[in-house]
Amino acid sequence: MHGMNPETDVIIIGGGPSGAAAAAIIAEAGNKVLVLEREKFPRYHIGESLIPFTYAPLERLGMIPKMRGSCFTKKYSVSFVQPDGRRSVPFYFHTRYDINTVAQTWQVTRAEFDVMLLDNAREKGAAVLEQTAVTRLLKNDSGTVIGVEAQGAGGVKRQFFARLVIDASGKEAFASNREGWRVGDPYLNKVAVWTYYKGSKREQGLDEGATTIAFIPDKGWFWHIPMHDDRVSVGVVAEGKYLTRGGVRDPEAIFQREIRENKWIEEHLSQGRCEGEYWLTSEYSRHSKYGAAPGLLLVGDAFAFLDPVFSSGVMLALKSGVMAGDAVNAGLAANDLSPERFADYASQLRAGVENMRKLVYAFYDPDFSFKDVVTRHPDAAGEITDCLSGDVNKDYSRLWERIREFCPLPGELPYGAPLHA
Repeated sequence: MHGMNPETDVIIIGGGPSGAAAAAIIAEAGNKVLVLEREKFPRYHIGESLIPFTYAPLERLGMIPKMRGSCFTKKYSVSFVQPDGRRSVPFYFHTRYDINTVAQTWQVTRAEFDVMLLDNAREKGAAVLEQTAVTRLLKNDSGTVIGVEAQGAGGVKRQFFARLVIDASGKEAFASNREGWRVGDPYLNKVAVWTYYKGSKREQGLDEGATTIAFIPDKGWFWHIPMHDDRVSVGVVAEGKYLTRGGVRDPEAIFQREIRENKWIEEHLSQGRCEGEYWLTSEYSRHSKYGAAPGLLLVGDAFAFLDPVFSSGVMLALKSGVMAGDAVNAGLAANDLSPERFADYASQLRAGVENMRKLVYAFYDPDFSFKDVVTRHPDAAGEITDCLSGDVNKDYSRLWERIREFCPLPGELPYGAPLHA
């Protein structure tokens, strides 16, 4: 009976950015939302650099005043550094966007940022249960998802029922893993090792909060993200066979060796000290074959996750959460939460992922550089900037034609559409 007459409209698996965004939008419309979060916030998470077009979903969520009042480091630009230490002129966002809105973004500590987002959802009426791990999807005889089973901190399992379940479980990709929908990317299978430094060298003035991409051989790269409290997030990304060359597999040994492969990174880290542990992850990019199914909708990293070279993850998570929230509200108002209802949502999200994915593929091609494209086609600079800044749902067909003059680009993956009953 609970499955037929649920007291909750929407259950959301996960309280990270996509889940918190969807919860805020749905609850604000007066619908009943329950967020089930496995961890106790605040909790650690990587993915700290926001890109300019994160502004729109943050504004929609009412988060901009809170962000401006935060201690997070302001970010106005991105720069690129060659292995020999030569640094590009910073790419300032205000040369294309309004410096008081889109062009000023932030480097965030996710433990603090994610709490702010989840508290925002609470303020708008969402109920949140932390330390509650979803263990399985509940389905009726026709295969429609009608709720979830979850285990609390004390080990007791409970069942929760709702008209719709949203999977916002992030990289865990709860639904697609269990339904057999998870697929890797044909090429983007990198490994990352990262840590944090305190007291290391950073740039001055407007460049203090700049993200720096510092190259190492074989299309590998470091990220260098200045944060508040004099901390820097710094990590290296490359093919596993490159990072483990010579049989080296210890994360700290890998990281310390790669520091010497870029003079700018070596100089900047020489003045600081490492804080905490060294983290490692692999199999960065993956996708879900389906973005929705009867009683189920996927958002954020549970829908798709791309290599983080252009810091698109949080933007796509927040954007998808807001889009999903609007689609769910419309479906609840129409008393129609069928998978077909979410076709436009899935199509738009997939198109945005594919546009960013093309730039990621180009970046890793050994024969490609953005400088070469802009030298031959100066007017391509604006479109490259727009896509890299997160304006991912424009028509970039002309840009792709120009980039294909220098390297092949991948075809679009046939994933993300709703699975019909």
